[in-house]
Amino acid sequence: MKPIIALDADGVLLDYHQSYRLAWHRAFGVLPAIRDPLAYWPIDRWEVQRLAGEKLDQFRTCFDQEFWSTIPAISGAVDACIRLRDAGFDLVCVSAVEEKHKSARLQNLRDCGFPIECVVATDSANSGMSPKAAALKALRPIAFVDDFLPYLRGIPSEIHAALVLREPNGSPNVGTEQKLAHSMHEDLAGFATWWLARAPL
Repeated sequence: MKPIIALDADGVLLDYHQSYRLAWHRAFGVLPAIRDPLAYWPIDRWEVQRLAGEKLDQFRTCFDQEFWSTIPAISGAVDACIRLRDAGFDLVCVSAVEEKHKSARLQNLRDCGFPIECVVATDSANSGMSPKAAALKALRPIAFVDDFLPYLRGIPSEIHAALVLREPNGSPNVGTEQKLAHSMHEDLAGFATWWLARAPL
């Protein structure tokens, strides 16, 4: 068996920011302008309002199979995955997405050109331990790449935990818990270059 590298989807492989903007347009007919290009969370990145009640329900209906199957790839992410695959690693997407959207997520990755044939869907709850910890324990990858620091909590220590820092404003990827990360990178392309330079097969 080839060694496995586990990869998060949104923020590592896929540009959730852009699809959030398009979902807003589908819901309300307005394509939001950018507010803060360095914002971590899409609600802070775009000129949008915090929603409640019927408006929030209306917006949530747009997070459907179409949404989860059409998120664009982050620049450089497909090439990074191809480099990792060509170096002899199997790639698995471990994503905090509802099980009912798992097939759409996989189709999305395939359509973008990612050399990924498996998606593991996990809970998205943040209850002190990463909802991905159990899946990673069973999968036993040699490395796991995520862009959300709390999702490194409780994963097996023998797995190399790589953190993608991305946009800094409002980021949760700060503070003393950075010690949970064995390495930190600007994006997946940066991780791939660093990993392949230090850990060739």
